[in-house]
Amino acid sequence: MSNHDQDPARLDATGLICPLPVLRTRKALAGLAAGSLLEVRATDPAAVKDMAAFCEATGHALVESSASDGVYRFLLRKAG
Repeated sequence: MSNHDQDPARLDATGLICPLPVLRTRKALAGLAAGSLLEVRATDPAAVKDMAAFCEATGHALVESSASDGVYRFLLRKAG
């Protein structure tokens, strides 16, 4: 089974405000193998810009980004 067939690791950052969603994301990614997926859910609207900037700065890929009922969902692929 290849990495993109795996269920992503999940991080619930709902209820947290900037910069905590990105800090928790960084920590969660650190524990994953290169190429692994991480799904992050957050409720802070700033997370949309923050997550994009974080991925740009670190080289991780922002595979998907969506919002529904005030919850922002991000799917990241760890660089490496």
